[in-house]
Amino acid sequence: MAHNHDHSAHGPISPVDSGHPVYRRNLMIALIITGSVMVAEVIGGILADSLALLSDAGHMLTDMLALGLSFFAVTFARRPPTASKTYGFYRLEILAAFFNGMLLFFIAFYILYEAYHRLFSPREVNSLFMIGVATIGLVSNIVGVIILKESAQDNLNVKSAFFHMISDTVSSLGVIGGGILIFYTGWFVVDPIISVLISLLIFRGALSLLRESIDILLEATPKGIDAEKLLAEIRSVKGVKDVHHMHLWTITSGVYAMSAHILIDDLLTSKSARILKEIERLLKAEFSMEHTTIQFESSSCGEDMLPLDSINQAK
Repeated sequence: MAHNHDHSAHGPISPVDSGHPVYRRNLMIALIITGSVMVAEVIGGILADSLALLSDAGHMLTDMLALGLSFFAVTFARRPPTASKTYGFYRLEILAAFFNGMLLFFIAFYILYEAYHRLFSPREVNSLFMIGVATIGLVSNIVGVIILKESAQDNLNVKSAFFHMISDTVSSLGVIGGGILIFYTGWFVVDPIISVLISLLIFRGALSLLRESIDILLEATPKGIDAEKLLAEIRSVKGVKDVHHMHLWTITSGVYAMSAHILIDDLLTSKSARILKEIERLLKAEFSMEHTTIQFESSSCGEDMLPLDSINQAK
C-alpha cells in the first residue's frame, strides 16, 4: 500500500541573515581598530623590548587575518544558492570560524615558546613605554568589544571576532599590570610571565570556538534546543500519531533545520496540510526553526516500519 506523503522543504530561510550589513560593518570597524593597535604595539614592543607587547602584537596580526576571513565569509554568505550548492554558501562562515580557532592555538603556542626562553634569561623592559602603548590598545579593544557584543549573540563568525577582541582586551590589561609591576619592582621576569597568562587565555577562547564550529560541521543537535521537548511538542499537535527518523542540525549561525517522518491517519490532502502548517508554526515559534523537511506516513499502511519511539539524532 502506498504511503500518504507530504513534504515541506523550504529554502534556506534564516531568522538571522549571516551576511547582514550590520555584521559586515562591525567586522570592518573591528578590523581597522585591530590593525591600528597592532602597528602601535609592534613599534612599542620593539622600542620597549617587551615580549608581552610583541606577543600581543602577534596576536593582533593573527586577529587581523581572522577578522579578514570573517569579513570575507560574511560577505560571501550573501551569495544566493546554486544548483550544486542548494544551501548557498552559509557554511563558509563556519569554516572561517574553525580556521580562526586554529590560528588562536598556533599563536598561543608561539607565545609560550618565546616566554619559555625569556623566563630563564629576562631582558630589561621599558615599563613606562610598555604601559602607555598597552593603554592605547586597551581603550581601542574596549571600543571593539562594545561594537561586536550584540552581533556576536546571533552569528558564530562575529562571535569568533568578538572572542579575539575579548582576549585582546584582557591581554592589554595584563600588559598594563605587568608594566606597573616592573616599574615599581624591576622584576623583568614579569614580562614573560604575563605572556604565558595571555597564551592560556587564548587557548580557552580557541577551545570554545573550535568546539562550537566542529559541532556544526558534524551536524550535531543545535546548542540550546532540547530534542526531547521538541519531539513532545510535535506529538502534541492534533492529528499527529507519532514521530520517528527525526534529525536536527545547524546550517549556520541561527539557521536550524529538522527532518522527520510523522505518522498520521489516512487523511485528505487538505487536512494533512493543516497539520503540517501547525507543526511549522510550532517549530518557528518555540524553537526558531524555519527550515523543515517533513514526510507524512499513513497509519493505515501495512509496510513494516521502524519502532515509532526511535529518534535518530546527529550528535
